[in-house]
Amino acid sequence: MTTVRTHLWFGNNRAHEAAEYYAEHIPGSSVDQVLVAPEGVPGAEPGKPFIVEFTVGGQKYTGLNAGPEFNLDEAFSIMVEVDTQEEVDHLWEVLTRDGGQPGPCGWCKDKFGVSWQVLPKQLAELCGDYTTEANLRAMNAMLKMGRIDVAALEAAYAGEEEPAPASS
Repeated sequence: MTTVRTHLWFGNNRAHEAAEYYAEHIPGSSVDQVLVAPEGVPGAEPGKPFIVEFTVGGQKYTGLNAGPEFNLDEAFSIMVEVDTQEEVDHLWEVLTRDGGQPGPCGWCKDKFGVSWQVLPKQLAELCGDYTTEANLRAMNAMLKMGRIDVAALEAAYAGEEEPAPASS
C-alpha cells in the first residue's frame, strides 16, 4: 500500500518545538516520534532532533531539521476547516502569537514559518461556486478580511450592510 505524507523542512531547526506546539493547541494532534541526528548529517546537530513524525488534526506530517538551505513559505499551507467562529478565533490567536503573522483571507503564518489557512466551514457554503450575486458578495467580503468573520460573510451573502470584519 502507498502512503502519502507531507514533509516539512524546518530550516530554523524548530520541527520538534513546532510539533509539540501543535499537539498542545490543535485538537487531534500529537508528537509521534522524534529521531535524533547521528554524527555526519549535513546541517544537523548530532544528538538533537532531526526527524520528527507528528500528527495535526489527524493528518500525519514529517518535520526535518536539516539546516537553512530551504525555508517554508506561503507556497505551501495547511488548511484547517472549523465549525465555529470561536474555533476560528482560537486557532488564529494560537497560530499568530509569539512572532506569527496574520495574513489576508484567512491565511496566517505561525512562529515556526508554517503557513496556515484557518477557514470556517461556512466560507465554502456562502461562496458556493462563485456563480450567484450572493456568492460573489460573500467572496468579496472575504477578500477584505484577515481572520475570517462568519457574521460579516453571512451579512454580505444576505446583501446586508457588512459589519466591520476582524482585522487581525
